[in-house]
Amino acid sequence: MNTHEQYRRCLVLAGGGFRFSYYLGVHAAAEDCGRRPDVLLASCGGAIAAAAIAALPDAGARRDWIAGSAMYAFLRSIRSTQRATPLRTLGAAGLRWLRRARSARIVDLQRDYLFELPAALPLPLPERVAPDAPALAIVGARLLYEPEQTGARRRTQPLFSEVVFGPQRVAALLDGSPAPAADPRWSAGAVDPVLRVELGIAPADAARISIADMFYFRSHEVAGRHYSGGVIDLLPIELAQRLAREVVMERKMPFNRWLALPALRAVFGIDGAARLQHVHAQHADTWVDTRDAKGMLRAQGIGKRIDWCHNRIGLDVPSTQDAYAAQVHAQWDYGYLKGMAAFAGCKR
Repeated sequence: MNTHEQYRRCLVLAGGGFRFSYYLGVHAAAEDCGRRPDVLLASCGGAIAAAAIAALPDAGARRDWIAGSAMYAFLRSIRSTQRATPLRTLGAAGLRWLRRARSARIVDLQRDYLFELPAALPLPLPERVAPDAPALAIVGARLLYEPEQTGARRRTQPLFSEVVFGPQRVAALLDGSPAPAADPRWSAGAVDPVLRVELGIAPADAARISIADMFYFRSHEVAGRHYSGGVIDLLPIELAQRLAREVVMERKMPFNRWLALPALRAVFGIDGAARLQHVHAQHADTWVDTRDAKGMLRAQGIGKRIDWCHNRIGLDVPSTQDAYAAQVHAQWDYGYLKGMAAFAGCKR
């Protein structure tokens, strides 16, 4: 096969936080409508869903795995760090909101974070790769500075590279592509303008990198290189257009103006609102409208909670396996309905 031939259809799995199970429902709707993607472009929590789709044979097996004991145990094992005190966390977020300079100083992503993630994701390992399994392209951010440089002024040097982890065919299609996160319409120059594609990174490592969002989780190290999360580019529509002839894209809710936008500005020097507006103005063959996800799934996801007795910010993970599985099923149902609505006219 000509490695420069575009894929037929790309599904972008754009984040989702701890509600990533809804992407499994969107993908199931695509399959039921005869619109199965042959490449998945994923970032943050979407990378976990993408890895499950690629490894497991059908929608039921994927949902059961996400709802199962291995993922539940992984989520229950996430612990708060000593830095995750309410006053310190709220104060740091307030300072980021007040400061308007974009990526003025080099942020410490190896020590300044709230939660400890286990080193490895418990992703399913297929006995064999199915011939129709989609290719994976997972977004991350590679750090271009050393730990001892944190706190210093950035000046003009780039601090991050936007990276895609994928197979050779993905690398060939993205060769020479500019990094969407570095576009001067929303970037202040902290992201290198050249996109990097890295081969040979296992899906578990790529997904683990992609979920390592700044200030939440520590940057992840692979082969002596340090990486941060796929939040550098949650909606890489330009990359999807290069990868495939048909693009299925998510229309997402605005970034949180108090937390997400200041964090993107402080770390990556990115104006997230401008980036989102630009993406929504682009062409996609199918838009999956999840702008109401936060409201519809408010009680069906893992969120932060303040434990005043122990002076910690923690994660509100369901206390039982059954309760967690119910959340996963609710998310899956939401994604399936949204997918079916997006592929209008499809009959199951």
